[in-house]
Parts: sequence; structure tokens; C-alpha cells
Amino acid sequence: MQFAMGTPGAGVVATMHETGLATATSARLRARRPVVIGHRGAAAHRPEHTRAGYELAADLGADRIEPDVVVSRDGALVVRHENELSLSTDVAAHPRFAGRRRTQEVAGVETTGWFVEDFTLAELRTLRALERWPHLRPGGTLHEGTVLTLGEVVGIARARGIGVQAELKNPSWSASIGLPLVELVCAEVGAAPDVVWQSFDVAGVQELRARLGATASLVQLIGDEPAHDPLVTPAGLRGISTYAGGIGPSKHRILQRDGRGNLVAVSDLVAQAHRAGLTVAPFTVRAENAFLPLHLRRGTDPAGLGDAGTEARLLLALGVDGLITDNPEIAVRERAALAAPALAPVRPRT
Repeated sequence: MQFAMGTPGAGVVATMHETGLATATSARLRARRPVVIGHRGAAAHRPEHTRAGYELAADLGADRIEPDVVVSRDGALVVRHENELSLSTDVAAHPRFAGRRRTQEVAGVETTGWFVEDFTLAELRTLRALERWPHLRPGGTLHEGTVLTLGEVVGIARARGIGVQAELKNPSWSASIGLPLVELVCAEVGAAPDVVWQSFDVAGVQELRARLGATASLVQLIGDEPAHDPLVTPAGLRGISTYAGGIGPSKHRILQRDGRGNLVAVSDLVAQAHRAGLTVAPFTVRAENAFLPLHLRRGTDPAGLGDAGTEARLLLALGVDGLITDNPEIAVRERAALAAPALAPVRPRT
């Protein structure tokens, strides 16, 4: 079901209020306190998957940090957004690794570059973790760091008293090349109460459930691809509820846009998921214009900062249980603003 809006952008917001979609009371929001999940750390401010980024996310108020997990040649659990290294490290600048550049199919997509599974952990430690989007986030280049392991990220989180929401990258494909990602994370971290496991790979999440049992906190990620459409039907959501406790959908499946970037409709995915007994934590709230609907952009520079606060506020008001964000400070601010009790009207003295 969709709530279609005749007027793009700001008209969506107005119609949401008129139809009661954005009437979450301060008491309800305080009671459920949606979690703020620092996407790859605080990726808007520091290079993703670096110590500086994870520590800043904690400083900015994130309740959890979100590493992506891949496997090295010698079975180490490494945090990188994908197993291809050239976008997020300086591997291309190391002549001794030039011969390892190759082309392979990863989960159905042909990719050329340098791959984590061709390197030992010791070799990965010689690489520099770079800002992946320097054209949008040039400040991140000042804070580049070393490649971390999952264990180190869990340690950072525990030292700061926050949780981890770790994404397993292509676990079924990884197992097919002899690197059983699910088995390795279960052996190293397991069903720790402060770690949530998530993946786009349905079979991978189901394997996590089989290995870790009912005590594990699991999330089924859902992308924008048509192949994921069956997951967001009532039957699909009920199916997810048999092996996971929540979903992590693309924010575009809730706040829907047209081909020009206008916000044009609001779906009832949050309500449907709640009816199936699932929590909802959409991804990814980002402050740059490049990632915002047209009416929330400020100026024409893709790297310019727009009004991501309104996008975060809409999602929170729709009842999400968490937000995955590159800007934890924005989600923390908007959560506090919505949870604040309304001031009583001042009555004139008589």
C-alpha cells in the first residue's frame, strides 16, 4: 500500500500530518527510543571502517556502529564495504601487489580489482584505508587509517559502551570459494548480546539462525532491486519473521521518489513489518545533497549539505525502530526533538 501525494516534496510532509502518518507522540517515542546506528562509523566525517570513524560515531551519540565484514585469504574477519579494495584503500599504489589485480564474478556481478580474499591479514595491514568519496567528503582524507578486523571493531564498541550491528557481505558466495563467512563469525563472536547480525543474503541470515539459535539478533537487509520486492509483501515479511527479528530496508522503500528525485509517496512498510513482528531500521540517512530528495537539497552542489534532519524526522515519525546513518549527530538530534514533551500553553493571569 502507498500513500501517494499529488504535490512532490513538501506536499508529502503536509499530507502525512493530515492523514495522521506523522503523529508519533513524544511519550511513544521516548518509550521505544529508536536506535541510532553509525553506518561504517561516522562516514560523513571520517573514512568508513576506520578507528577514527567508529570512535567519532560513539562520540556523536550512536547506539551501535555498523561494520561490513569480509574474509581474508587466511580466514581473518576484516571490515571493508566490499571485498574489492581499490575504492577504499591505497592498494593500487603498492607495486608489489600489481600482479594481483584481476577480474572475477562476485555474487553475480563481474568486478575487476584487488580482492580481500587474495591477501593475508598481514598484507592488508600494510594498506591505507582511504576516504571512498573524496569528491563529496574531502575532509575525510585528513583522517585515513589502517584496515581493522571485526574483533577490533567489537572492542572499540565495548570500550565505549555501545553495540555493533555487523553486515556480512555475500556470505553464500564467500562460502562457495572456501571462505565460510557465517561459520567464521559464529566461531569468533557468536550470539553476543551486544552484536546484531545482518545481510542482504537471505540464505546467509537463515544460516546464522540455524547456527546461533533463537537468542541471536538478526536483521534481513532489503535493497531497492526488483529481486527484493517479494520480501516486502505481507507474505514475504511473515517469512522473514521465521528466521529474523527485523528488517533493514532501503529508505526509498518507505519514502518513495520518482525518477527526478522528488519525494512522491509514503509506503506502509513500517506498519506492515510491525504487524509481522519485525523491527525496522532503514538505511542510509546522509546529509549531502546527492543523497536527498529534491525539496531537501540546498543549492546545486552535490557535496553541499541539505536538510537531512527532515528526512530523519519523517522516518522517525513513521515509527521506525532505528536509523542507519552516516551522520549520527543528525539522527540523535531529531530523535531528541521528537521525544521532547510538548510545552503546555501559557495561560494569562487573571
